Amino acid sequence: METMMEHPRLSRLYRLQWEAAQHAHVLLYPEGMVKLNGSAAEILKRCDGRSSLPDIVAQLEQAFSASGLAADVQAFVADARQRGWLV
Repeated sequence: METMMEHPRLSRLYRLQWEAAQHAHVLLYPEGMVKLNGSAAEILKRCDGRSSLPDIVAQLEQAFSASGLAADVQAFVADARQRGWLV
């Protein structure tokens, strides 16, 4: 189970980039590509191994003038970790 103080980062197997042909951010990996929705991309962009989950939530809430994002961000990070996208 993840703790609130972990510092998630992309697995070395994945690369996050903007793909103009897809009109979206994608995760590239040796076997293919995952097209991301805007929310997923914004979270993953902040998973740099330096920012804690509370930091990421605060950055997102500030960037999008929103509040109460912690549960959704934590759920996404947990799912992304299960998929192997984050370590």
